[in-house]
Amino acid sequence: MKTLTCTTPGTFEYSETEKPELQKDQAIIKIKRIGICGTDLHAFEGTQPFFNYPRILGHELSGELVAIDGRTDFEIGEAVTFIPYFNCGECIACRMHKPNCCVKMQVCGVHVDGGMREYLSVPSRTLLHGEGLSYDELALVEPLAIGAHGVRRAEVQPGEFVLVIGAGPIGLGTMEFARIAGGQVIALDINNDRLNFCKEKLGVAHTINALSPDVTEQLSQITNGDMPTVVIDATGNQKAINNAIHYMAHGARFVLIGLQKGDLIFNHPEFHKRESTLMSSRNATIVDFEHVIQSMKAGLVKPTTYITHQVNFEEIKDNFESWLDPKNGVIKAMAKIGE
Repeated sequence: MKTLTCTTPGTFEYSETEKPELQKDQAIIKIKRIGICGTDLHAFEGTQPFFNYPRILGHELSGELVAIDGRTDFEIGEAVTFIPYFNCGECIACRMHKPNCCVKMQVCGVHVDGGMREYLSVPSRTLLHGEGLSYDELALVEPLAIGAHGVRRAEVQPGEFVLVIGAGPIGLGTMEFARIAGGQVIALDINNDRLNFCKEKLGVAHTINALSPDVTEQLSQITNGDMPTVVIDATGNQKAINNAIHYMAHGARFVLIGLQKGDLIFNHPEFHKRESTLMSSRNATIVDFEHVIQSMKAGLVKPTTYITHQVNFEEIKDNFESWLDPKNGVIKAMAKIGE
């Protein structure tokens, strides 16, 4: 089968590898769509934490089920996606029903080889039914689940102001699910094209360019002087994360979805006087995946709007580096295999 491997930062190589054979409690998926995510881009750049090379990237995936062991509730040939976080089931996090932050976590395409290949074997327990959604939609369930999990961590309440920092794919999904939860969303980014996308495609009423000299004043005006009671970072940018304390209301919650390699540096008095709550949000759980799928089916979120660039599998290598350039306006690149 055809396989694409990131051999070193900045280098991809196509090769022919063996098709997987069915193993106990595993399922084999014929990959149809591969969404390109920030993790893939950072791995290519050499800036992704907890990463080793060579690695087959890809965890935003959908495809056709061709073989399965250990489950009887799936049919061969049906469209599926899966939860790409392979947890141990035994550690303290798993026992606390938090498999998304398993001590021995193996994320597909990060810690173990992913789906930039024609066939992929995954644990049968991670499979999710396609529920009539398209392959494009199913490949976008995972990134949306990341945002949905962050919103659930924040316990967003109807009517409260939610500032989402970063209008990339994860940030857009976060905005969508903050809206679905009843929040009044404010988008903050340095890219005016993406802010316009938030307005025009997602109906976000309030957008602010983070390079403006009066961001705090704009937030105060939008929130009637209160400031946002939920701030969610979806950038993984150290400066953005460290500055965000100044955008929080007193008593607010700050959720970190984005991940960066450096330290968190807050002014302690500023953080303390707000009695701020700081939370990280890692991956997602089956509750979040199911919420995303049902929201898609109900038409509450239309993820294919995010797809700005489409290529065939054989074209990934030649196009990948261009997706790193903000000038190319990439929100979500999607690769197609077969058909």
